[in-house]
Amino acid sequence: MRVCSLSTVKSRIVLGAPLPFSVRDSTQMLLLARGQIICDESQLSELFQRGALVDIDELAGAIKDGPQEAPARNHLRPQAEWDQCRVDVQNALTAPERDMAAAIEQCTDRLLSLIAQRPDFALSQVVRKPESEDCWNYGVSHSVHAATACQAAARQLGWSVDEQRRAFQAGLTMNVSIVALQSRLATQVSPLTVKQRETIDQHPIRSAEMLGLAGVGDVDWLDAVAQHHEVRDGSGYPNRLKTVGELAELLRYADIYTARMSSRASRPALSAKQAARELHEMAAGNTLAASLIKSFGIFPPGSLVKLASGELGMVTSNGEKAYHPLVAALTDAAGIPRMSPLMRDTARQGSAVVAVLSVHALPMRLTDAKIEGLFQDH
Repeated sequence: MRVCSLSTVKSRIVLGAPLPFSVRDSTQMLLLARGQIICDESQLSELFQRGALVDIDELAGAIKDGPQEAPARNHLRPQAEWDQCRVDVQNALTAPERDMAAAIEQCTDRLLSLIAQRPDFALSQVVRKPESEDCWNYGVSHSVHAATACQAAARQLGWSVDEQRRAFQAGLTMNVSIVALQSRLATQVSPLTVKQRETIDQHPIRSAEMLGLAGVGDVDWLDAVAQHHEVRDGSGYPNRLKTVGELAELLRYADIYTARMSSRASRPALSAKQAARELHEMAAGNTLAASLIKSFGIFPPGSLVKLASGELGMVTSNGEKAYHPLVAALTDAAGIPRMSPLMRDTARQGSAVVAVLSVHALPMRLTDAKIEGLFQDH
């Protein structure tokens, strides 16, 4: 195999767009297949540092096919749209002070548009882990997940469109001062250092300060960010307040709920049902926590489940009642994969959900493209 350095063909790479060729390590072992995505400059830089290589013959074919261009957003597939929005969020949360507020507004517009177009698919982004999410740092993914959860709960509560937008933006930015630290901690198994603890303790205030300096003038948004780890009994931080705003309280619950559904080096991810149970136990009787749980459902879109019939499938939409979601049955009763999924209304006899499954329980691999189809077909 004739190879050349990846760094010599940087101009052929468009961040967030499918690769026109495969990428190999210095021993020529495959790292990224053609069509996979390099998400950001840090991932690209890491590949350069590893001495990544490209097959010259494959490169020649890509050149023959024409220049690689970033796809028009209105022609992107749903998962690719979400991935591109994550690029926008990462850029916004790390933007220079003078550009941050405008960048946050732009990615808010785009993400809220995606949520409005495909609300069930949006919830599934929080509940399941897309293949492409491996290339995102935890801080960015968690920001998007928490914001999505805040907006869903705000809608469930009947808040106005402007209030829903504020909830989304506050969720997106509440951890802006520790995005990079969150990503490091997601892979850290050792106890927090003294410096890390101090940074975490002060991050609500620091995040609000950063947003204010960037030009965010919405006092309710800034107060919610500054208070999102305060608790009404005075046990929160950094100021042990006993008077906490409603939006700040919603942020705290969304932060906890969505974090529980993401794996870290120190613990595995919980299912949405387990995360909801923990939140309910923590905040029994709290309207905000209840709205968050209700907006996702007991078996939210993206959950993998087993039906009373023996079929295995994925929840694609909440039903009229919490325990009766719509499910795309991916196998038959014997667990044999189907060529084409069948939609099941779990309110019907014999189709009730009897168990929540991990992705490893399925007898097939679910690609992002396959899952997109499930949400488009119902």
